[in-house]
Amino acid sequence: MLDADRRLADTSSATKPLAAMDLPEDAIADPWLRDFSPEVVAQLTAMSSRKRLRDGELLYARGDAAEGLYGVVRGRIRISVSEPDGREVLLALFEPGSWFGEVSMFDGQPRPQDAHAVGDTEVMLLPRARFLALLDQRPELYRAFAKLLCRRLRTVLDFVEDTLVLPLAARLGKRLLELSRTYGIAQGDGVLIDLHLPQDDLARMLGATRQSVSKELKAWEAQGLIQVKYSRVVLLAPQAMSELVQRLSGGRK
Repeated sequence: MLDADRRLADTSSATKPLAAMDLPEDAIADPWLRDFSPEVVAQLTAMSSRKRLRDGELLYARGDAAEGLYGVVRGRIRISVSEPDGREVLLALFEPGSWFGEVSMFDGQPRPQDAHAVGDTEVMLLPRARFLALLDQRPELYRAFAKLLCRRLRTVLDFVEDTLVLPLAARLGKRLLELSRTYGIAQGDGVLIDLHLPQDDLARMLGATRQSVSKELKAWEAQGLIQVKYSRVVLLAPQAMSELVQRLSGGRK
């Protein structure tokens, strides 16, 4: 959940025109935008609109038609899929500055996952028709979007490889370290993962059961590696956790 001072004053789901001047700096901080000139970034944002979502509100569902490319302005977006038994697998959490939905935008196929808001959230929508028209006008822009797609592909392949090869403890430790790099706040010698992170969500991220994740977390608490309090995790010894993950992974990074 977002802190009160970061909540939106208007939590309606209305869509409104977007002016590039209104954007916070981190909303256009995604690495793939660095290849674009300020003129192109301004053009992309001018073509976009904003949409506000309440906590838990659905942005799009699996099977929906692709409206375009989304960028997170404020809040977070959670990407997940549901298994036949009803269990949810949490695939990604997108922060301000992150862009997502590019696959369906390019291939025109239905959305392959569900997207929900986490906390009061605001997103940018770059409509598919306008985006494709821009690429027809400026084909040199394909290079930057190819980098974005390749980055996503690497992330997916890493996830699949980890799931097939690594034990749960290694995958859990690796995910906590990744989250600490994205959401970490220094606390003495440790790092607080500043993210509401119930054990159910951790389990969904890993495609595991809550019971198995809880078992690993309790063991690490007993060893003094982590502390779990109010659905937040503190890495008390980040270096020791990194070394443990390396051992459990057989030296794989």
